[in-house]
Amino acid sequence: MSPNVLSAHFLPAVTPAVAVTADGEGTSFEAPSTGDFFWPLIGGDSNYAFTRPSLVLILSVVAIGWFFIAATRRLTVVPGKTQFLVEGVYGFVRNTIGRDVIGEKDFRRFLPLLFTIFSMVLVNNLLGIVPFVQFPTMSRIAFPIVLTLVVYVVYHAVGLKTKGGVVPYIKSMLPPGLPGWVKPLMFVLELATYFLIRPVTLALRLFGNMFAGHLLLLVFVLGGEYLFFESFLKEGNLFLGFSGILSFLFSIVMTFFELLVEFLQAFVFTILTALYLADAVSEEH
Repeated sequence: MSPNVLSAHFLPAVTPAVAVTADGEGTSFEAPSTGDFFWPLIGGDSNYAFTRPSLVLILSVVAIGWFFIAATRRLTVVPGKTQFLVEGVYGFVRNTIGRDVIGEKDFRRFLPLLFTIFSMVLVNNLLGIVPFVQFPTMSRIAFPIVLTLVVYVVYHAVGLKTKGGVVPYIKSMLPPGLPGWVKPLMFVLELATYFLIRPVTLALRLFGNMFAGHLLLLVFVLGGEYLFFESFLKEGNLFLGFSGILSFLFSIVMTFFELLVEFLQAFVFTILTALYLADAVSEEH
């Protein structure tokens, strides 16, 4: 099996691990880069291209919707495996995230949003290790930004409605009991927190973890591929061949670690959304 065939099978549509040198006499390792996360299907390199990550996202939404509709169509008192899985995920979001964070009084109206966000982020993260897809959609910055904008609009709209208008909402950002000389400084900091730091960090945290994790897997897989096929099989370098095997093995270990990170990032994104909503519905800062 050639290196390019292996990379196409294991990580479809990534940049090949080898490239011909300028003089045409040999090959060199071509490190993965941000370009491996674009993959246009329609539109070429245009900013308006329809990309493979976009297709993966659309298909994931269809699959999630179909799965939950099919799983809840015929509910039984004694749940089967599928119903048990759905109820487990729903109970986790409902109780651990919604009720415990937002509170018994207000959490129910936000459950559809929280459950949708958790399911969507989790599935699209897990696609990073699913064979023949192997791409975490949230490693493209546009998708976390759109999700963050939804959260941003919702929690500010809830805050405005709960506090009774723009002025009361802005005033509620300041903790009570502050000395007069501290209030201007705290006001600027809180304003930046609510309108800039929260949305930026919410999007970048999810994007950064998914991007870095997938890029790391690319490095170990493609690097191991190059070391084994090019340095060992073609050049007979036993040490580099052994290093390539170790790189492959470590990529398997990193895949399990990435699985944990993918779940944690879905949980973190959803629980931060719940925290912001809890802040918006609270009567105190």
